[in-house]
Amino acid sequence: MTKSAPTAAVLLIGDELLSGRTRDINLQQIASYLAPLGIPVRETRIVPDVEDEIVDAVNALRAKYTYVFTTGGIGPTHDDITADAIAKAFGVGISEHPEVTAMLAERYREMGTEYTPARRRMARVPHGASIVENPVSGAPGFQTGNVFTLAGVPSVARAMLEDIGPRLETGAVVHKVTIRGRGLREGDIAEPLGALAKDMPEVSLGSYPWFVSMTDSGVHLVARATDEAQLKVAADKLEEIVKACGVQAERLEEAG
Repeated sequence: MTKSAPTAAVLLIGDELLSGRTRDINLQQIASYLAPLGIPVRETRIVPDVEDEIVDAVNALRAKYTYVFTTGGIGPTHDDITADAIAKAFGVGISEHPEVTAMLAERYREMGTEYTPARRRMARVPHGASIVENPVSGAPGFQTGNVFTLAGVPSVARAMLEDIGPRLETGAVVHKVTIRGRGLREGDIAEPLGALAKDMPEVSLGSYPWFVSMTDSGVHLVARATDEAQLKVAADKLEEIVKACGVQAERLEEAG
């Protein structure tokens, strides 16, 4: 029996995301980090700083996907409730981790900053969780089962991924080829693209138009596959489709 490929979900936590005050980039950087490891992100959700909603989302996603990455809500303020929600989702207790609190106490001492009760909140970790190192600001994330809890600050979240990477089961890398046709219209290629998708079900095909102005528009045709030989065949056929419309085809290749 073939082992199923690993998958991931991203859970973004925070009222500020839903209100539009904060622009999220964590989904993009997590997905970009995982793609070369062969772990596609299949779903993302955004939930407010409400414990029950975080718990429900965590439990739904961790049962459905190989890995879940949460971001946000592990800071020192009253609305940083993610750690408590993760503990509740897994049915475990939560308390200050002795190694983390000692590390943070020393860090704040070196900075000449008081290690207040609010800052001690960042040392609270669900029981049984393992620590995810934070080389940027010290306060760590943690792993509980298949759920990785990261900070919401993008630079910190990205740094934490480096400690998580070696823990992950990797899958087949998905390769991507983009064929760009300037001046192309989706209606021009809809029929042959649909036929190609039917002929090559093992290759994922997509059409993404852009329009900046009357002189700057076109379509990106994207093919994705784990089999590079099949991907090359599909890319050649996409180029033929674009050229048949009297448009020059530009090929761009990248992982993910």
